[in-house]
Amino acid sequence: MFDLIVRGGTVVTPSGVTTADVGVLDGAIAAVERELAGGAREELDAAGLHVFPGGLDPHVHFNEPGRTHWEGLQTGTAALAAGGFTAFFDMPLNSSPPVIDGAAFDAKLQAARASARVDYGFWGGLVPGNVEHLADLAERGAVGFKAFMSNSGIDEFARADDVTLYEGMAECARLGKLVAVHAENEALTARPSGSSARAFMASRPIVAEVEAIGRAIAFAEDTGCALHIVHVSSARGVALVAEARTRGVDVTCETCPHYLWLSQDDVETLGAVAKCAPPVRPDAERSKLWQLVKSGAVDMLTSDHSPSSPELKAGDFAGAWGGIAGCQTTLTLLLSERDGLALEQVARLVSGGAARRFGMPRKGRIEVGADADLALVDLGAKFRLSADDLQYRHKLSPWLGRRLRARVTRTLLRGAEAWPEPKAAPRLLTPSL
Repeated sequence: MFDLIVRGGTVVTPSGVTTADVGVLDGAIAAVERELAGGAREELDAAGLHVFPGGLDPHVHFNEPGRTHWEGLQTGTAALAAGGFTAFFDMPLNSSPPVIDGAAFDAKLQAARASARVDYGFWGGLVPGNVEHLADLAERGAVGFKAFMSNSGIDEFARADDVTLYEGMAECARLGKLVAVHAENEALTARPSGSSARAFMASRPIVAEVEAIGRAIAFAEDTGCALHIVHVSSARGVALVAEARTRGVDVTCETCPHYLWLSQDDVETLGAVAKCAPPVRPDAERSKLWQLVKSGAVDMLTSDHSPSSPELKAGDFAGAWGGIAGCQTTLTLLLSERDGLALEQVARLVSGGAARRFGMPRKGRIEVGADADLALVDLGAKFRLSADDLQYRHKLSPWLGRRLRARVTRTLLRGAEAWPEPKAAPRLLTPSL
């Protein structure tokens, strides 16, 4: 007797697509068969729907505790669940205090236990003066350690100078933890820019990203540290990562929807709601980046969901907060505008790639023994994204008004409903590397 059978859906995994029933027992997938015999305490009819592995977004900023008025765990994780995601890793910098020591990690954990609707994990921070705290954070279960090679925008989270980054990588190699970097050259990006969107984008050129990626790779190669480059905005940056892998460097990268589907003209039209760093690139670079995504050179697609209160998005472009709200729409956008990308690749980009890289063997796949994390999606749904659809604290998104062609109808976390009703029991995720 199963606890749950999801019947008749088109099951999508990073390894293939097939029509099958999925049987769930004790929160895990117990069977995946064409026609599953036997009964269940509950059955879901998934005929006409596609069943994807629940998404894992390893790059969100939910800001709790301390800046919950920007976005908190309750609203942020509701948005993730509505978007077909069943797990996330929260970045360390926008919480107050930032997660750079054990006490801050404990405060974050307490907040998540109280409010999260999906499974959660936490990045620790790598900043000047806290290398000695990395072991303590690792013992608590930190996924890895995030460092900024340029100004983070948060005074309490200083950028990692070269000595900090190199010594931190050496320590992380010893601990068996990876380092994730925001890769932009500080000197180039610290130059003043004009007040317009075009001036801001021009002030953070591709070379600032490429130089920093190359430097981070050199440090990782020398120390033996596993490295992950977050939100790569350029094809040149992805190519550097791919080349380093060919010579044995343990390095991966991600990109984000805004780098694939927003143009610089869009940023000018939308204003600060589409401001981010690194910035959106010219169309020719976007096209090359998209081709690399389709080739498999990019390991995962993440949201870099980084919202703020509305007043921080007001005024001139240069002074506005640089962050895009997007964790709810990642899967839907990818399914709506995939330009020939196979469904198996979609599953890898939103769940399987991150699960594999960050040591989550029970996530990112629909196979016997994995967590029963499932997103049921109607690929035939057509709608225009409205503010009423969004679960964010503030209904700000560069995708409002966009026509989409896929809608998540239900999200299950270990077989229990996480969306639309929050019936699941989320857990802390720690890496198994």
